Amino acid sequence: MSRTVNVFWFRRDLRLEDNAGFYNALRDKIPVLPIFIFDSDILDKLPEDDARVTFIHQSLQNMSSLLQKDCGSSIAMFYGKPLEVYKKLVENFTINTVYTNHDYEPYAKERDDEITEFLSNKNIEFKTFKDQVIFEKDDVVKKDGTPYVVYTPYMKLWKEKFKSYNLEIFETKPYLNNLLKYKNLPNLSLSDIGFKKSNQKIVDYKVSPSLIQNYEDTRNFPAQDATSKLGPHLRFGTVSIRKIIKKAIAEKNEIFWQELIWREFFMQILWHFPHTSKKSFKSKYDRIEWNNNETDFKNWCDGKTGYPLVDAGMRQLNETGFMHNRIRMLVGSFLCKHLLIDWSWGEAYFAEKLHDYEMASNVGNWQWVAGSGVDAAPYFRIFNPTTQIKKFDKDLEYIKTWAPDFQELTYPSPIVDHKFARERCLKVYKEALNN
Repeated sequence: MSRTVNVFWFRRDLRLEDNAGFYNALRDKIPVLPIFIFDSDILDKLPEDDARVTFIHQSLQNMSSLLQKDCGSSIAMFYGKPLEVYKKLVENFTINTVYTNHDYEPYAKERDDEITEFLSNKNIEFKTFKDQVIFEKDDVVKKDGTPYVVYTPYMKLWKEKFKSYNLEIFETKPYLNNLLKYKNLPNLSLSDIGFKKSNQKIVDYKVSPSLIQNYEDTRNFPAQDATSKLGPHLRFGTVSIRKIIKKAIAEKNEIFWQELIWREFFMQILWHFPHTSKKSFKSKYDRIEWNNNETDFKNWCDGKTGYPLVDAGMRQLNETGFMHNRIRMLVGSFLCKHLLIDWSWGEAYFAEKLHDYEMASNVGNWQWVAGSGVDAAPYFRIFNPTTQIKKFDKDLEYIKTWAPDFQELTYPSPIVDHKFARERCLKVYKEALNN
């Protein structure tokens, strides 16, 4: 007779404390089997030394060690397609309920629909909880129920709703003894899933009072180490958004807080308009005749455009998996406007390289620089990559760090003239949009 269990499925919530779905699973009276699935549909597309996979794996090992120490349990790890994993689980256990947290991306929604249908046919309930955002889906919408597609009114209503919001912290520690005590839970090494340890490291986040207080004054200068590095930790859930929002509010800094609201704005845009992951939010922008020159694209990827601030940003990304947000806007604009390369090429490259890659924010920001998204920069706003240096790196500290060869004879000439590129971009965009 197989044991009756509830399953908690860890996904984008790699923490034991303040985890909504985990908390709800533990409070049920049935023993909880915690699992994580290394999804082959996702992993098979990644390089074997992907830093994000190393980070996920290490986070799971740390969590398992803590559980082993505190209550003689751990996390069962699997590699494969989620549906196949669940088919095996129902053979080995009598599952009452599967608990997990919401995921809003198109692939995740399809996967969850498939799992829900399979479990439903076995009379197993599939319960999901809001965990990675404060407000989701239809929580913050216009009076007529339609979604906001401009950030500022969304942000204002978000703040208004938050005033009466109960910011609950989910204390899981008192309930950890409800975990299944099972000696042979499968553990996987990186090599078991076809990966090896990455040389790149996802750094710890920092949200000190001084960083939050000074955020508005320092956030635009890439040479300063003045950003929180929160991105990957929110992406993979190694920190709770509730904890971070609490800190931001305690310091009474609206600018830092508003950056967190941008993240939720883009998440609800992707939820309401899933086509934006592949196509322009404003469909007329799909008519743009991109050059899509592969040599230009390779030079952009490699940080060899001849524009030092663009090149410094791309080299920082390639070497570290991080790029400062101000520079992300510049390199994105340069790709779409100067080189006339489809924003989706840049989005895909960032998806491969960025440690904090999150589809909603990445797609949202790429469409912003291309002019094709919600609340977008007008298409005629074209960043000048030379004057941007004067504004944001006037002492050349950032450029000297990441593109130290910028004064060498071997440094490439600009691959396109700014004035020519600007005029060409305006002409091509106008033709597409006025048809």
